[in-house]
Amino acid sequence: MNWVNKVVVITGATTGIGKATRHLLTERGATVYNLDVHQLPADDTRGTFIPCDVRQKTDIHRAYQIIIEREQKIDLLFANAGVHLFASMEQTSDEELDNLIAINIKGTFYTIREVLPYMKAQRKGSIVLMGSDQALVGKASSSVYGLTKGAIGQLTKSTAIDCAPFNIRVNCVCPGTIDTPLLHKAVTHFARVNSVPEVDVYTSLDTVQPWGRVGKPEEIAQVVAFLLSDENSFMTGSLVSSDGGYVCQ
Repeated sequence: MNWVNKVVVITGATTGIGKATRHLLTERGATVYNLDVHQLPADDTRGTFIPCDVRQKTDIHRAYQIIIEREQKIDLLFANAGVHLFASMEQTSDEELDNLIAINIKGTFYTIREVLPYMKAQRKGSIVLMGSDQALVGKASSSVYGLTKGAIGQLTKSTAIDCAPFNIRVNCVCPGTIDTPLLHKAVTHFARVNSVPEVDVYTSLDTVQPWGRVGKPEEIAQVVAFLLSDENSFMTGSLVSSDGGYVCQ
């Protein structure tokens, strides 16, 4: 696929999988916009940063208006922004529950809803949602996070059906455990709540993967790039695992 002249929006692309995808697509020649609450470091100049809190519909609307004024189109969207939490139901505070739902579910919903009028007008587009292996299987100490990712999986399928007449593909990447800042934050939280050493948590994460290790953000970025690309012309409504074999056990 020729990525030159493709306008890509990625939410939450300052760190982690979003960052890896932003770097990959800019290297391929795409014009990439990063919608994030976290500013880019001074030495990272790949793509264009627009401050945006996906919990706020007005932020997303304003960001899209800026992009449309500059580019007159949005070809591709990676709705990546999200937060993670290692915690059982009893260990999850009301504030944590509200925050995960606001970012992972509502933020994704708003991000897609706002872009659809532009893509429908173009009669073409490709959208990838950030899912999880927990859109497919359950995990211990992850009730609320799994709840949000299960919702994303269903949102993928329903939106794909609604968008098919407009030539807009909607797919969902479902990573396993990936070495990102979100993982490190979640491990710290889990270790503190359960009074266990962080190193033991990381060891357990490696050993439960058939591949013997957690994944890298760059590995997921490659999958996202394919799902967004024109090469992926007959896939929509799919939940695509990239998890080192975790969910096939």
